[in-house]
Amino acid sequence: MSFIQGINGINSAAQALDVIGNNIANSQTIGFKSSYVSFSDIFSGSMVGLGSQLSNVTQNFASGSMVTGSKNLDMAISGNGFFRLSDSGGKIYFTRNGEFKLNSHRQIVNLQNKFLTGYQARGNPPSIDSGSSIENIIIPSTSMNPVVSTEGEIHGNLKSDVDVPKNSIFNIKNPKSYNFTTQLEAYDSLGKKHVIKIFFVKQEAQGNWMVHGYDETSPIVDDSKNIKTNPILISFDENGNLKKSENSNKYISIDGSSLDGSDPLKVEINLEEMTQYSSDNQINYQKINGHGVGKFNDYNVSDSGKIIANYSNGQTQLIAQIAMANFTNNLGLTPNGENCWLESAESGPAIIGLSETGSFGRISGQKLESSNVDISNELVKMMTQQSNYQSNAQTIKTQDQLLQILVNMK
Repeated sequence: MSFIQGINGINSAAQALDVIGNNIANSQTIGFKSSYVSFSDIFSGSMVGLGSQLSNVTQNFASGSMVTGSKNLDMAISGNGFFRLSDSGGKIYFTRNGEFKLNSHRQIVNLQNKFLTGYQARGNPPSIDSGSSIENIIIPSTSMNPVVSTEGEIHGNLKSDVDVPKNSIFNIKNPKSYNFTTQLEAYDSLGKKHVIKIFFVKQEAQGNWMVHGYDETSPIVDDSKNIKTNPILISFDENGNLKKSENSNKYISIDGSSLDGSDPLKVEINLEEMTQYSSDNQINYQKINGHGVGKFNDYNVSDSGKIIANYSNGQTQLIAQIAMANFTNNLGLTPNGENCWLESAESGPAIIGLSETGSFGRISGQKLESSNVDISNELVKMMTQQSNYQSNAQTIKTQDQLLQILVNMK
């Protein structure tokens, strides 16, 4: 039986070397998962078996180390989960290789042109509705629609010991008729930028200020062609805080006329964070909501697996959310080549989720997961299997020598 035992042993060692060689060959393959072999003995019905046989090739799904990617669509998963891909026929694949690119239709595909799937954001502003279906992700290059301004706020201080203006009649063109001014930007329904000017005028009564405001870009004028500034009175208490009473307002309304066919602008600006201390007049923060049209600049992948577009107006916008898949038994997945696996009865159906939710790992943008092959370990295993191969070959050689002795006996 030594011939059979030796041959089976050689076959086992050769198969182990095949697996080791494949591991070493893919040591630089992004997202590759190494494999290892298991052997079992061959029962012959007697006390002496017939050698060994390959029992199983098992994949090691431990995470590889993270390396910095060079493209916006490079991404990696740390922890549990797979990217979910589909081909043109709708067949579903799973991978850990995060090397993606855009095709001519601006769909995200891997290097083998399989589509990355997820949830596409829709609406204005775009959002992802619960219960949305999974589809191939597209990154559109269209411009961002404008959002009309409706409200704003100003935080700052008005100097408490400043003198009342010399000119008691307010005039937007006369700096001697007001103490302090600031300006903000607002946007109409067509995305046109409007300059909003605010003026603060100290009153004779302690703690009282008049606040005027108007749309400099498209002002509203009265019958005498005077610009309407919608003045309001604000009052501060002995601690320098804005009074909240019927006699003291905290909002100033800014109205603008229609410009180039837009809706008339109307913005409410909140002043309740204003103070009156002895320090200088200053603005700490001011902002009006809304924005103009934005041209598409670029995009990036966040650590939550969201694809965010960046626009020329300084705004960002959600484009899509990458879907992740996980399995009850990763070891039951069927390798399909090109760094992809297929689900099987042993793996169970794919469980769909999102980055950093439940048992799912985290998607990191501009990162790649390197192969988890340990070269040092593979070289040691290769030397061990080489020795095993030689030892089994030696048993065949020894059996052959014994047979030659018997044949030559007279």
